[in-house]
Amino acid sequence: MTTVHRVHNFAAGPAVLPMPVLEEIQRDLIALPGIGMSILEISHRSKTFESILKQADADIRTLGNVPSNYQVLFLQGGASTQFSMVPMNLLAAGSTADYIDTGSWAEKAIKEAKKVGAVSVAATTKADNYARIPAQSELKLTPGAAYVHITSNNTIEGTEWKTLPDVGGAPLVNDTSSDMFSRPIDVARHALIYAGAQKNMGPAGVTVVIIRDDMLQRSAEKKPTLPTMLNYAVHAENTSLYNTPPAFAVYALGLVMKWLIAQGGLAAIVKVNERKAAKLYAEIDRSGFYRGTAHKESRSLMNVTFRLATEELESAFVKEATAAGLDGLKGHRAVGGMRASIYNAFPEAGVDALVSFMKEFERKRG
Repeated sequence: MTTVHRVHNFAAGPAVLPMPVLEEIQRDLIALPGIGMSILEISHRSKTFESILKQADADIRTLGNVPSNYQVLFLQGGASTQFSMVPMNLLAAGSTADYIDTGSWAEKAIKEAKKVGAVSVAATTKADNYARIPAQSELKLTPGAAYVHITSNNTIEGTEWKTLPDVGGAPLVNDTSSDMFSRPIDVARHALIYAGAQKNMGPAGVTVVIIRDDMLQRSAEKKPTLPTMLNYAVHAENTSLYNTPPAFAVYALGLVMKWLIAQGGLAAIVKVNERKAAKLYAEIDRSGFYRGTAHKESRSLMNVTFRLATEELESAFVKEATAAGLDGLKGHRAVGGMRASIYNAFPEAGVDALVSFMKEFERKRG
């Protein structure tokens, strides 16, 4: 077999997948063992696919220690569709949903929710360019809120919630798209968790929703008025098979879940992620040539954002890094600068390569 050249992929998503998963997909793509058909061809109504779906569900439950009164749904439309589905299903007329605004994606979630019902922004760090997560003391929560929505990791700005906010007795809804299963997660503290898979869990095309039974009851009450495909209760009743699911994406996500369990689960993977991020932040902080954009106490383990002194230097950095096989380091167009996304499957050797490149770039340009 010819050796395939692979660059270090720092892209924010779709993002790097574990090599053993890619190799298994490659081996089985023509025909799944004992089936004689590709995963791209099998019916979603087949026993084979049902078992793939069930195993992915079971492995998510194992990894996240998901209590039995929660359902795992495999949906489509990305987190962006969840921005609408959450309020459509959970926000009743006459009640208010609280949103904590910590970045571009939280802002988009707020915009969509306002189309559905009453929204209160309980805190925002927009005035600080979203460089930090708000303190508990800054939260102005609505008594009896329908739910409180947070974004656990802010992909664009490079910040994350280190601990979940205290929201009293309100249901907590969490967009975990860019840090799901990168560290232990207390599912029982949440009413609903959602994540687009394409950062840490698999390829683009499938969105995982973990929803508590009492929230499903709210969704069931909305059945007469909600479009069928936008109703959580319908998807739960049909075990995510109301319509044709993204079969390949579910299959690949299942392989990533198996890989994560084999690494030792979330307690093991967070240690690797902390070590990778610490190496990169240490280099950013070493001399002042690079400047981290997130406040130190809010820094993300997944998306490391930094700047150089001038945009010209930044352009040169991205160009030379790409030529050196370090791809995807240009920051989001909304904020500029640099962003290294170092998700679960991103190899530590790639972080070491970037740190070496940064030292050499500084030696030449500093």
